[in-house]
Amino acid sequence: MPHPDFKPLSLMSSGQVAANAEPWTPLPYADVPRFDARSVLPHWPRLHAGHHLPPPDADAPLAEGWALYHSGEFERAAAIGLLHGSEGLVLANQATAIYANYLEPREATRLAMFRQVIERASAQAAAEPDNCQALYWQAYALGRYSQGISVARALAQGLGTKLKGALEHVIALQPAHADAHLALAAFHAEVIDKVGALVGRMTYGVRAETSVELFERGLELHPHSPAGMMEYARALLMLHGDSRMAEATRLYEKAAAMTPADARERLDVELARAGLSD
Repeated sequence: MPHPDFKPLSLMSSGQVAANAEPWTPLPYADVPRFDARSVLPHWPRLHAGHHLPPPDADAPLAEGWALYHSGEFERAAAIGLLHGSEGLVLANQATAIYANYLEPREATRLAMFRQVIERASAQAAAEPDNCQALYWQAYALGRYSQGISVARALAQGLGTKLKGALEHVIALQPAHADAHLALAAFHAEVIDKVGALVGRMTYGVRAETSVELFERGLELHPHSPAGMMEYARALLMLHGDSRMAEATRLYEKAAAMTPADARERLDVELARAGLSD
């Protein structure tokens, strides 16, 4: 079981290489589910259980884009998304953020990608203040970017306040948005871990009990989320230390034993296995 400082930022080795236009690293696993524009739609409710995105029409270009995303063709999926306006930005931002989080081996490039998602999603949220997808991917990228530059530095820059506000807005607009519950839960735990319970509560309005409540609700809404299980495990260790090690380990074991529904979940399962081997 990993130490709570373990962060699922990437399955690849990292190095300080400047961002450039080199091709994205391909998915390293051949055993992922494969979809096309038609076959992805019957699986849509399971694939999007975390954030209830309406499906595209089967003959729409975005259907092919989403099929590529769920099959692990993140670069091609993002390129298609960028061609199709506001609706396509959801695909572009999700594909870019998930690729950067799990597969991009160069730290500078990874951070640059998160900044791209932050900028695109922030602009979309400013134009469409109640767009849950824009708000969520803005928050997701802010969270991963903050981990990359250090949570303490990100909090000092005000990024935590933006992240928390975006996720709270998503939950207010869409109470069944499981991924927003899980992300906000992780934020509460991460801030407490870095600044302490008292400063966290007084300065950022975070609480350990709120983190647990949000995790429980998020996993109730999306019980097949290996990423949510791992984040919950890390949070338990951050909030309570080794006294919750057995529970955290069980969560990792459950995540590692899951049958992934798509490429992103395949990456999560691999991370869970890697965590257990540490």
